[in-house]
Amino acid sequence: MHLLPWILLALALLLQWITLPALLLKKDPNAAAWKGAVPGLHFLVWLDLIQRPWYWILFLWVPGINLLLLTVMHVELGIAFGRRSAKDQWIFGALPWWGLWELRQGNDTWMGKRDWSKTQKSTWREWSEALIWATVVAGSLRMLLLEPFTIPTPSMEGSMLVGDYLVVDKTSYGAKLPRTPFSMPFVHNALPGGLTPSYTSWFTLPNLRLPGWRDVQRYDAVVFSFPHGDTVYVDPVLVGHDYHALLRREGIRRAGGDVQAFSLNPDKYLDQARKQAQRRPGLRARPVDKMENYVKRCVGLPGETVSVVQGQLHIDGAPVENPPGLQMEHRVVFGSQAEAQKAYRKLGLTKLDLGPVSVVPEGIAAVMALTESEAAAMEPLALSMEPMSNAHQRGRLAMFPNVWGDEFNAWDPDNYGPVTLPKAGQTIELTPRNIAIYKRWISAYEGHDFQVGKDGTTSIDGTECTTFTFGMDGYWMMGDNRHRSADSRMWGFVPEDHIVGRASFIWFSKQNEEQHGESKIRWNRMMTTVK
Repeated sequence: MHLLPWILLALALLLQWITLPALLLKKDPNAAAWKGAVPGLHFLVWLDLIQRPWYWILFLWVPGINLLLLTVMHVELGIAFGRRSAKDQWIFGALPWWGLWELRQGNDTWMGKRDWSKTQKSTWREWSEALIWATVVAGSLRMLLLEPFTIPTPSMEGSMLVGDYLVVDKTSYGAKLPRTPFSMPFVHNALPGGLTPSYTSWFTLPNLRLPGWRDVQRYDAVVFSFPHGDTVYVDPVLVGHDYHALLRREGIRRAGGDVQAFSLNPDKYLDQARKQAQRRPGLRARPVDKMENYVKRCVGLPGETVSVVQGQLHIDGAPVENPPGLQMEHRVVFGSQAEAQKAYRKLGLTKLDLGPVSVVPEGIAAVMALTESEAAAMEPLALSMEPMSNAHQRGRLAMFPNVWGDEFNAWDPDNYGPVTLPKAGQTIELTPRNIAIYKRWISAYEGHDFQVGKDGTTSIDGTECTTFTFGMDGYWMMGDNRHRSADSRMWGFVPEDHIVGRASFIWFSKQNEEQHGESKIRWNRMMTTVK
């Protein structure tokens, strides 16, 4: 964290407490000047001096928005005391430390806010004032209450479709305040048309969340910051993908494609891959609030043990009911292309439901993602149908915790675990298995210096230890399109400080020809709740 911004902010606040009592006496010699020196109360004094409504103080509690509003209030304070030239307004906006002190020491008379009843505002001023106020109000609502979100991938097909425009409710779990308040309004992490960051990280805030009215519950559709998005490739195609998986894939390639050889010395190959990526296309770190936003269904809660057996999710060793709309891949064989097309149309499938198609002796074989009801309707229309196997993903380091080991090598998307989720206050033994599963949690998510010696001893923040107590909760997220979703089975836990909000309702939905085979507005999905 850089100290200079905090020093400047502290200096600005100090100058406000020193300046406002003197300015209050300039307006009214009989005023209670002490009010201007009381932190918090001084904002009401300030608003009175610039003749603005009291409720502006509410926006001063919104990180990022408050910096914009403070700039406006500094400028208006100068205007109230006759500093109305363009030069004066730039000084109060860009250098309030200078402007406040000069105003305190000067002989300026309080004049109140500018009277526009006899003067026509310029078009530029009219638009700039409207835009600033719209940014303050809309930005506050977006940060604290509701935010739009678009479904970009088919990982949730069956319940949420590509082209759905969602509203994310941030009040459910409590709004997460930004860590990087100096950011372009209404832009997430990159300026439109490129990969230039839309924020600056030289001024950061600690992790803060407002109180919510409910906890994350099983099967909530949750929007969260992608945990493996802490670093990204500066490349328009790769930027939104799993950095650690891409790096691992390149490391395996450098090991001659031999996964076991890579696993014997992963640091060597990962370092080579990282150095190459830094040269081209380049790497960039991202703070938590500027990571890519994902939406998945929460299937595992803190402290629970998650496993998948033959495609069926188990919690604490017992199978649980599947959410509506769950999709699994099937290999479906038809007698001819015409029969296949007839079945597609009858079930209303789109291109996103289809996978590879091949010619077989019986006719045509197609891989299809189907819900349980779609699979039942498809069976009498096909020659044969069977669930797809994911056994080919075993032993490829594709499954979390992405390390080599007899147990982990036997895991695939349909046969996975068990893995116990972190729960705040819960203590675990640091066994070799637990080290593999929780190492990134301890170091990257909870910020400890976690070291494992060659003899197997472990130390946290320089102190040798054999146990670790979790400081926050972790969640397990999975896509409803189970065979076409990169989720917790591939990259692990979602920490509580990465949770953004709950997908609440769909306000607009449109499918396009390229991905679905037909372009149209889905009127039946508009203004419906997310299930």
